[in-house]
Amino acid sequence: MITKIIDDFSISFIVEEPDDLLTLRRIIRKGDTMVSDTTRVIKQDKDFSRPDRGERIKIRISLEVEKIALDSVFDRLRVHGTIMESSNEAVSKGSHHSVLIKIGDSFNVTKKKWLPIELKLLKSKEDGFGFVLVAIDKGDCGIGKLKGTHLELMQNLYSGSSGKQYKSSFNIEGFFENVTKMLETTLRDNDIIVIFGPGETKKQFSNYLQKTPLSKKHKIEIVEGIDSGGEDGVYIFIKSKAMQQIMGQSKLAKVTSILEEIMIKAQHKSKKFTMGFEETQKANQYGAIDSLVFSERIIQTHDEEKVIEFLNEAESRGVKVYALDSSTDIGMQVSGLGGIVSLLRFSVES
Repeated sequence: MITKIIDDFSISFIVEEPDDLLTLRRIIRKGDTMVSDTTRVIKQDKDFSRPDRGERIKIRISLEVEKIALDSVFDRLRVHGTIMESSNEAVSKGSHHSVLIKIGDSFNVTKKKWLPIELKLLKSKEDGFGFVLVAIDKGDCGIGKLKGTHLELMQNLYSGSSGKQYKSSFNIEGFFENVTKMLETTLRDNDIIVIFGPGETKKQFSNYLQKTPLSKKHKIEIVEGIDSGGEDGVYIFIKSKAMQQIMGQSKLAKVTSILEEIMIKAQHKSKKFTMGFEETQKANQYGAIDSLVFSERIIQTHDEEKVIEFLNEAESRGVKVYALDSSTDIGMQVSGLGGIVSLLRFSVES
């Protein structure tokens, strides 16, 4: 998420990834003011126009927030409220309107006072960087962008090397050039390129990248032991020990480590972990939680407002809170465990 402080009360936002929408859901509150571009249907008052139809126009409004809710799959955020100002005279002040926030949208939020937890959430988003995962083989290449705990897969690229008719004329540098062009459209500042796959192709591609401008802007890492290319290779890497070793400071690696520790404690019948909302909520009341992981399922199956209040309260107590979606296997694993799990500093009696 890109943010810019306008003054002591207002901040500008640009949404970059699904996780940003969840952060915004935890930041925007009833009574805040949002300034955003949106569309609204304006009834026409012309000869021969149908009274039941209008024209959808683009307007800029200032909205006093009354209600905010996440879409069920975390890819949209709906903000409902009362229009305070409008760029079109046909849209009256005081009328109600909903703004749908999606990836790529920009808007401003003004508050009477920014709470410490809200500023903390914003700072954690500013500090992040991403990994671009390249699972390359002689025949194809899969590219995934990992930002936070969200994985976005690009379309597979194929080299055309398969088949006897290509053996004498195949030029692997042409394939590498196409992969590099795809990387140029995917990479952001400070992103790290991680290359893996079977055979020697990964090293050849790394050597190719060293001769391009990308090598001056981005760190390049090669990972051994992942014997698949393409989309399958990306998924295998995400679940591998190699991912935790090379991306140890990433959110996904930290979450994977937390889940592994919870599974070990469960096998040993330890009580220093929780599963499910009620159990985790109780542990938080005692200040026992060290780390907490939740998925979209917890918001789908429980009262959204109560879940958001709980997450903010837990983080205010110093709990490390991580969000997951269904883009990775580990996100689906947390959903299967009730949508929320935590590691405890000390056990809490049920």
